Amino acid sequence: MHPNAEPSSNVPPSPDTTVTGKPRILTGDTPTGQLHLGHYVGSVKRRVELQDSHECYFIIANMHAFTTRVDQPAEIRRDCLEIVRDYLAMGIDPKRSAIFLQSEIPAIAELTFLFAMLLPFNRVMRNPTLKDEIKVKNLGDNYSFGFPLYAVGQTADILAFRPVQVPVGEDQVPHIELTREVARKFNQLYCGVSDQAEDKDHDRLGGVFPVPEAFVGKVGRLIGTDGVNKMSKSLHNAIFITDTFKQIKKKLGQLYTGRQSMTEPGDINNALFQYVRTFITDADRVAELERAYAAGDNIGDGHIKVEVAEAIDRMLEPMRERRREYEGDDETIIDILRDGSARANAVTEQTLAMAKEAASLGFFDRELRYR
Repeated sequence: MHPNAEPSSNVPPSPDTTVTGKPRILTGDTPTGQLHLGHYVGSVKRRVELQDSHECYFIIANMHAFTTRVDQPAEIRRDCLEIVRDYLAMGIDPKRSAIFLQSEIPAIAELTFLFAMLLPFNRVMRNPTLKDEIKVKNLGDNYSFGFPLYAVGQTADILAFRPVQVPVGEDQVPHIELTREVARKFNQLYCGVSDQAEDKDHDRLGGVFPVPEAFVGKVGRLIGTDGVNKMSKSLHNAIFITDTFKQIKKKLGQLYTGRQSMTEPGDINNALFQYVRTFITDADRVAELERAYAAGDNIGDGHIKVEVAEAIDRMLEPMRERRREYEGDDETIIDILRDGSARANAVTEQTLAMAKEAASLGFFDRELRYR
């Protein structure tokens, strides 16, 4: 996105819904490399399903990536393009959904600064997702001021679009709750909405921001191939959509269940059976595997892991094929991001104008133009 150009012709005309009356959603990912199965079943699959019924905006949060990788700008740029390729492979259609870069939406930065005034520092630091990231990434006290600020920035990412829902994985729900607190506080402080008002009524009562809801998919948190932690690239327990069957089989072979023999009754609530229920689509086969495993009916972990690997490979094959179409084609990816960012700016500039007017900051009108 660059200044001094005409806005995209398919910019949504309304700040709240499209002309068809579709509700709006916002969600996205921080560019940390390729997306994996946890991203797909936890959020992206649901995004794909919502493209026809909702006005969808998907953010590549590249500024948030700088909170822990400020010394890796080239790698972050590369990861932005890789995520778009993964989105396209997984079924997100840039004609139906706007895929955009956080760094190209100035309204988000302005709202982040404003929202930071509404949240006590200790409330931000109590965010369990933030605390978990500090622990998982072994940051201790060695993190930048921008690291906790990104939790505030996520509230701006979301509220800049005034969405009704935010499709997220289970681990991101605390961020949505923080966002809901900001929306309530802003509406009460600057829009005269009563602190007794129900969340669903804030918009109707004159609040700038609706109080959005978290939408957690069927699989809120996919366990990684270590059988313990959430699937994560940094923990080396992830299956990527570009993985071959051989790689998938090898990774699943490492999944620990604690079971010792084929005749030992197994726990069907372990990590292996989360994979069974998530990726084997034949309900009768799932039920049979659960019965045999629980009874210790001569069925081994290795056999089930191979069956799951085959199911995952079948699901990923069309994604791998679609992704290959965009390998090495950075120009098309940049065009998609340019168009999506233009569409996102059209919405967020309206939101920012409303917020600044409510907070007595609306001195002048402004217009962003693109080339």
